Amino acid sequence: MRRMLVGMSQEKLGESLGLTFQQVQKYEKGANRIGASRLYQIARVLSVPVEFFYEGIQIEEAVEGQGMAEAEPANFDFDMLSTSEGIQLNSAFFAIRDPKVRKRVLELVKALGETESGGHSEGADGSALDGELVDEI
Repeated sequence: MRRMLVGMSQEKLGESLGLTFQQVQKYEKGANRIGASRLYQIARVLSVPVEFFYEGIQIEEAVEGQGMAEAEPANFDFDMLSTSEGIQLNSAFFAIRDPKVRKRVLELVKALGETESGGHSEGADGSALDGELVDEI
């Protein structure tokens, strides 16, 4: 996602890392694992901290008896992020400089998502969201 947001081709990223574009493609599709040192190199080329690649992942402490068991996967569609609409949405969102406006836009998108699924949504402060959120924005 970050590579596409900065307009970099897989070939250009590969050249910067000393890899073929096919190897970059395998990393992006999850066919090959990325080691810590390679992830660090990628972060530097894409001008982001390594933490960027872990954003949104919740780290849960291991419960005694479970050891290193993997958590249930989050309900998240990474393929959507790589579509034209996903990239445009991300670019437009990150272009919003006012953090309060970004927060309200995020609440709006969450509310719209809940409306589509028929659920109930809450704002960041725990209050119920409804039609007035759209009016405020």
